Amino acid sequence: MTTYDLVIRGGAVADGLGGPLVEADVAVRDGRIVEVGRVTGRRRDEIDARGLMVTPGFVDIHTHYDGQAIWDQRFAPSSWHGVTTTVMGNCGVGFAPVRKADHDRLIELMEGVEDIPGVALQEGLDWHWESFGDYLDALERKPHDIDYAAQLPHAALRVYVMGERASRLEMATPEDRVRMRELTTEAMRAGAIGFSTSRSINHKSVSGAPTPTLRAAEEELTAIALGVKDAGRGVLQMITDFDGADVDGEFALMRRLVEVSGRPLSFSLMQKHKNAGGWKRILALTAEAVNDGLPMSAQVAPRGVGVLLGLQGSRNVFSECPSYQAIADLPFEERVARMRQPAVRDALLREIVEAGSTPLGARLVEFTNIYPFGNPPDYDPGPEQSIAAIASREGRTPGEVAYERMMTEDGHGMLYSPFANYAGQSLEVCGDMIADPNTIVGLGDGGAHVGLISDSSFQTFMLSHWGNATGRFDLPWLVKRQTSDTARTVGLYDRGVVAPGMKADLNVIDPGRLGMAAPHMQFDLPAGGRRLLQRANGYVATIVSGTTVYREGVATGALPGRLVRGPQRAPA
Repeated sequence: MTTYDLVIRGGAVADGLGGPLVEADVAVRDGRIVEVGRVTGRRRDEIDARGLMVTPGFVDIHTHYDGQAIWDQRFAPSSWHGVTTTVMGNCGVGFAPVRKADHDRLIELMEGVEDIPGVALQEGLDWHWESFGDYLDALERKPHDIDYAAQLPHAALRVYVMGERASRLEMATPEDRVRMRELTTEAMRAGAIGFSTSRSINHKSVSGAPTPTLRAAEEELTAIALGVKDAGRGVLQMITDFDGADVDGEFALMRRLVEVSGRPLSFSLMQKHKNAGGWKRILALTAEAVNDGLPMSAQVAPRGVGVLLGLQGSRNVFSECPSYQAIADLPFEERVARMRQPAVRDALLREIVEAGSTPLGARLVEFTNIYPFGNPPDYDPGPEQSIAAIASREGRTPGEVAYERMMTEDGHGMLYSPFANYAGQSLEVCGDMIADPNTIVGLGDGGAHVGLISDSSFQTFMLSHWGNATGRFDLPWLVKRQTSDTARTVGLYDRGVVAPGMKADLNVIDPGRLGMAAPHMQFDLPAGGRRLLQRANGYVATIVSGTTVYREGVATGALPGRLVRGPQRAPA
């Protein structure tokens, strides 16, 4: 009689390809799915999935765990939300290749671009590497809860080749370009899943300097893309602002990179509040490229992208007020006590009226687009729930309402301010984006923006909002969008589908309980650094390579996660 390591019994299986739910058993042996259907025989472990949904593990292709993966064995919070494979090294930032003299430079860039505390990176990174291959070897020395892949970041590559000239935004010389091409090929062959770059003016180091890749010429990007081509493997990832009049020209540059290299390219796309319809033009250009046979896709988010404003975070609505700045460095409890003093409260409410005079202050007091953030959190509150609307109904000032909501829960109250994908104060635009056949779900930024943004719960939100709450999309299709679709985008054909021969990365989910708690601040980074974490409900079990790593959100202690070196073939 056949013996299995694990049998998941009687669940409604979502195959990861969008097919209808089918009641079946799933049998696992040696880290692979070996049978789907009615399974008999002995088993070492069994999960009763009757009344539950069984899905492939989620594949998150846009994260920034580049530092955390060195000091931490768990990719939290992503692994709490059913993610079993994560891809880091996005947006052109990372830590290899690197010379010893440039350690601080790369830390300052990561701190500025991705809001990861520099002190945590200083203490947590051991720098036992120089080349990108060395970095991958360093990652492999520590077992992890889930699988992970890394991209070669353009900023690190450029600084490694050009030194200070890279930070001064000088153009790469022909010799520089040759070296970048060689190092890119070397990184892909060592196991990089791809290459990433940023052309965003918003990406700056903690000192305010722009990312070294901001003005990289097309000749430089072409040389790197050809380096990926030389390796015969790897994908391209880019973030660009699509600002100004030459949107078509910027897209044409990306298109030429794909044409010359033959490698797939994905890019970040959000609805900008100052250009609410601009995303449609970019998706139209993407459709033209795909119709012409070019492998291009837009990474989009399933909800608004926004910041959380609170007293424990990086920003709050009073951050630009002199009376708050005078107490901003006090310990949290003492700061809350001071803010409760009538004189301090009155001063803050006076000063906030003028706080919008600076660019940052204007964003922090945009009360028509700032909302109370409850528990469970509401990511689609609508215009009637804005701080401005509440203040108008109650005959109070927006500052009073914001102060009151932030001071709830002993000063732990948070406000939510979406800066993208919510121009019409509705999430319908996000539904339109994820429905487009040329998009892929990403941009959750797990491991990054730890004091301001908490979007690594996208996978749970996809199912709970777009499936359960609104019913706009059926659950099997939503599962497909974050399993086989994301996996194939980065060349991982061995996972993302529940079928014999595929890697046994699986979730057992109770759809009726699926949801998220409000994010909370935890001080567990190296040197006591803070980070926003967000728990999920409804994940009965998460399984990696046939080993259960979480049961009801609680870690089992198993660490089967491994580095994924490069693309993975589908089983025969």
